[in-house]
Amino acid sequence: MMISKKVILLGKYGVGKTSLIRQYVYSQFSEEYLTTIGVKIDKKIVEINGVTINLLIWDIAGESAQVKVPATYKMGAHAIIYVFDVTRPATYEHLKEEVEQLNSDLPRVPMWVVGNKSDLLLENEVEEVKAKVPVKTDFMTSAKMATHVADLFIKVAEHFVNHVK
Repeated sequence: MMISKKVILLGKYGVGKTSLIRQYVYSQFSEEYLTTIGVKIDKKIVEINGVTINLLIWDIAGESAQVKVPATYKMGAHAIIYVFDVTRPATYEHLKEEVEQLNSDLPRVPMWVVGNKSDLLLENEVEEVKAKVPVKTDFMTSAKMATHVADLFIKVAEHFVNHVK
């Protein structure tokens, strides 16, 4: 059995959405910052428990507020990965409101909240940031070091397998 699922990555500019996708899909990391304009779509096929999942991963340009993201980019999403930068409080200070807005826009769409760039902090500092974030953080990742990147996307894929209709 094969299923296709649209996964959207959202978050403010510069949090590492593109880097997370490049690390997961291509096992690559670049220090060069390239701004995503509009949306870029990548594909990764994974197999979980005998089910083949075609992940269509939408890298959506970062905005200062998620209400500015065009509704058409979010339409039809099966999962949301909301990314913030653990080194920039401005990317997570209003996370509760952002998550509530996304839950309102996309009810019943599962969401994973991810703190990226964890390699730039000491372990105890990562825990301090996690305690400050106003919503539950599902993963602390490092696209540069590939820390928990595959774990994140596999968790999303497992969700699809466990909720296949």
